[in-house]
Amino acid sequence: MYTDSMRRAFHNIQPPKGFGVNLIDNEHFLTIKLDEKHFAGLVHDEKIAALQYVVQLKDALEKEGAIVLVTREALK
Repeated sequence: MYTDSMRRAFHNIQPPKGFGVNLIDNEHFLTIKLDEKHFAGLVHDEKIAALQYVVQLKDALEKEGAIVLVTREALK
């Protein structure tokens, strides 16, 4: 399901410094997975920038025809 146009859209969006996500191809949909431990350690403005990045990624992938799920694991 992860096409070349989706790959280009994903890589055209620059993540905030020190933040990244895992992109998982689940055949019928894509999952953007955040690292909750890393996200929890960010300060307020960095969290806003990280979430804006994730929304931009989701929108870009959906424009290329993907069904996108955004997830994270709960802190223990």
